[in-house]
Amino acid sequence: MRLEGKTAIVTGGASGFGLGIARKFAAEGARVMVADINGDAATTAASDLNAMACQVDVSNGDSVTAMAHAAIDTFGQVDILINNAGITHLPSLMEDVSEEDFDRVLAVNVKSVYLTARALVPHMKGRGTGAILNVASTAGVSPRPRLNWYNASKGWMITATKAMAVELAPFGIRVNAINPVAGETPLLKSFMGEDTPEIRAKFLSTIPLGRFSTPEDMGNAACFLCSDEASMVTGVAMEVDGGRCI
Repeated sequence: MRLEGKTAIVTGGASGFGLGIARKFAAEGARVMVADINGDAATTAASDLNAMACQVDVSNGDSVTAMAHAAIDTFGQVDILINNAGITHLPSLMEDVSEEDFDRVLAVNVKSVYLTARALVPHMKGRGTGAILNVASTAGVSPRPRLNWYNASKGWMITATKAMAVELAPFGIRVNAINPVAGETPLLKSFMGEDTPEIRAKFLSTIPLGRFSTPEDMGNAACFLCSDEASMVTGVAMEVDGGRCI
């Protein structure tokens, strides 16, 4: 029960890595808000975890503010924020990615971190404590071709994590990131372009441990970084990638 007595918001918490994190946090004693753009999926996931559901568009300031207010009104406080919601564009030459897709990737992967910070950092500062975890990617450290603007958005998230950590440390707020390699999530097919045994084998050949990341892997890493066990850890971008970035 490493998170007993703590509260957490997990964006993109209804599926994939977000659901793995929400499930682990609930099992470790936290009260969890499952926040997702898919309200029905959030409700289903929250029901399974005895958690709170919230429909949110993390790229919209009013929606993020409403999410923050709902969590504070219900829980009384927010101890942990997980910025997990993310999207990608389909594999493509950088010049062929549409402006619409580019704007959407930056809005969900980049602007959302600003919006959640704007909505929740003042609350955490007032309490003198808090943990923020940004779910970045190995793509921000070791970019793959044809995912250029997605790579860039995750590189931004890693830099933002370090900048936030430095600025917020005097207020008792820790900020870290995790860098998963691709996993069995709704984004996997988008990363690979198409899902075939041959493409999977080629993808897995770049991961020394020979498997994809799992939601459980992300939940375990996130639990450590957001728990008091990591009270001296801030500004790190932990690779949870089976050796992909070596």
